[in-house]
Amino acid sequence: MAFHWGKTTEIIFSGWPGPRSWAFVFWLSVLVEWISISHARLVRPGISNVAAGLMRTAMYSVRIVAAYMVMLTVMSFDVTAIIAAVAGHAGGFLLFGSWGFRKRLHGMDYQDPSDSPPLNS
Repeated sequence: MAFHWGKTTEIIFSGWPGPRSWAFVFWLSVLVEWISISHARLVRPGISNVAAGLMRTAMYSVRIVAAYMVMLTVMSFDVTAIIAAVAGHAGGFLLFGSWGFRKRLHGMDYQDPSDSPPLNS
């Protein structure tokens, strides 16, 4: 196997990629990061344990399916798809996982009181 850069590579499905397959891979990677980071925050206090468990299980299942789709895309060794996957994961983490876009909570440098404090404090 070798990395290649081409327009005729078949990735996952027959007839794919189209002219914008890189965009699909990019947004799928962003979705994986969003679900990975924020699925626990979607469950609100006061919801029953069964409903919360079902909701988190559904989000986990969607994340796994999307992550496997990105993995299969990367395994095609198409450079454009790999760049789109890495850029999507990096952009998703920047938007949803890094503390750069979060408000400080009660003067703390980390988001949730349940989070561990940074190691350098």
